[in-house]
Amino acid sequence: MVCKNLAPLNLCVFALNFLKMNKERKLIIAGNWKMNKTVAEALALVDDLKRDLSKVKEVDIVVCPPFTALELVSKAILETKNIRLGAQNMSENNFGAFTGEICAGMLKEFSVRYVILGHSERRQYQKEPDALIAKKALAAHAATLKPIVCVGETLAEREANETEKVLETQVRGSLAGLTKEQMVETILAYEPVWAIGTGKTATTQQAQDAHAFIRKLLAQIFDETTARKVRIQYGGSVKPGNAKELMSQPDVDGALVGGASLESRSFADIIKNSI
Repeated sequence: MVCKNLAPLNLCVFALNFLKMNKERKLIIAGNWKMNKTVAEALALVDDLKRDLSKVKEVDIVVCPPFTALELVSKAILETKNIRLGAQNMSENNFGAFTGEICAGMLKEFSVRYVILGHSERRQYQKEPDALIAKKALAAHAATLKPIVCVGETLAEREANETEKVLETQVRGSLAGLTKEQMVETILAYEPVWAIGTGKTATTQQAQDAHAFIRKLLAQIFDETTARKVRIQYGGSVKPGNAKELMSQPDVDGALVGGASLESRSFADIIKNSI
């Protein structure tokens, strides 16, 4: 970008800083398959994604299948350069007597790079508190996994004008103990609970306002430099039709996609429409 005398100096500086800020926050779009897809179905979906997204380099693409499909999906995307593997949860503990749990070391065996933590469904059904999510995030970093930490308010909380209060509590609690360096390698996902799987989507302004508030909190907790580097995804009924407008917001750095990630064409179109 060349700034000529036609533009005031302060405008040129702002434009250059804006471009620099956005360049260092590459879009990241992750598909959370939840408790869906047998191993055979997972492999079929990944094969389609490899074909449909082979030329996409502008977005970090992550697929998060159920635990049962991690091994073979990992092998299926081994040769790809633009699709990475994520898990949907992990224990805060290492190997040991924790029946039914999966630890970071087990995920690393399958070349998992990312792990979703604190998803609203786990907060609701498994009653996971912020303090537990923070422990999981620290355990993920100890294993060089990148956590995707989810936060978001319910419909009742939004209608009671408690969105910012809820977000502040969750952000501070779920990130407790992280260093600045670890925070930069952490992805946050703002997922308004009232928009998950309901067909309802936050307006672009609602999404941007929430993301901007979260980034302001990060600046308070860490510092502005760290806050500018952290990627914040939007999650909540993201579709091909609304992806472009959502991703165009200055503080929206990607998407955590649920139902639309279960079909290759819709997930690929979300990604392509976001560029």
